[in-house]
Amino acid sequence: MKSIYSAMAATALVLTLAVGASATTRADARIESAVRKSFVYRHYLENDTIKVASNDGVVTLTGNVSEDYHKTLAKETAAAQTGVKSVDDQLAIQTPGPTAGSDAWLTTRVKTALLFHESVSAVATDVDSKDGVVTLTGRAGSQAQKDLTAEYAADVDGVKDVRNQLTVDPKPSRTRRLEGRVDDASVTAGVKLELLFHRSTSAVSTGVRTSRGVVTLSGKASSTAEKDLTEKIAGDVAGGERVVNDIVVD
Repeated sequence: MKSIYSAMAATALVLTLAVGASATTRADARIESAVRKSFVYRHYLENDTIKVASNDGVVTLTGNVSEDYHKTLAKETAAAQTGVKSVDDQLAIQTPGPTAGSDAWLTTRVKTALLFHESVSAVATDVDSKDGVVTLTGRAGSQAQKDLTAEYAADVDGVKDVRNQLTVDPKPSRTRRLEGRVDDASVTAGVKLELLFHRSTSAVSTGVRTSRGVVTLSGKASSTAEKDLTEKIAGDVAGGERVVNDIVVD
């Protein structure tokens, strides 16, 4: 009789383990699919060669990306997916980027900083840098957009001055580079990237979480001005959606 009970217990254990393993496999498959189908991966990283593999919620990214900031986008988008415990970023940059501090490096930083903002047009804005002085040319849909573009550019780390030569043209121009629904993970990644490039905000000290389009900020800020700017940037990246600002001024 004991042997029968032992056999039944062993069978039940095997079935339980099998069900658990199956559930884990399905969860990992959902994570991998969600990452690949995200707005960031489908559009901004579409020309990069990235392999996504999830094992019990631990995501490993391998392959090549064309630019340094693509690594940040890839990692943050994966990390923001539901069920992800951690991300092992093994991505390599195909071609070394501009030397840190160079004019080309600064131009890239400013262009990237404008990329995710909904209220300005990275598409219609040309950026040129010389010895830390950034010149903006192209079109802005209004004086307010022209001023905001210069404001965001001036706050990029490394920029000494901004010459705003944008022409105000009320003709409609796309603000965000690509159309389509932006998923929560992509919004979170975009906000974190923007906070990384702006000198007056801290990506390290700021927690970002997005749920159904609502961005929640947490962490610490050195001043009320930093807290308010962080909220402004998050709202702009999210396309005007609601932002819950739980940042504590320390």
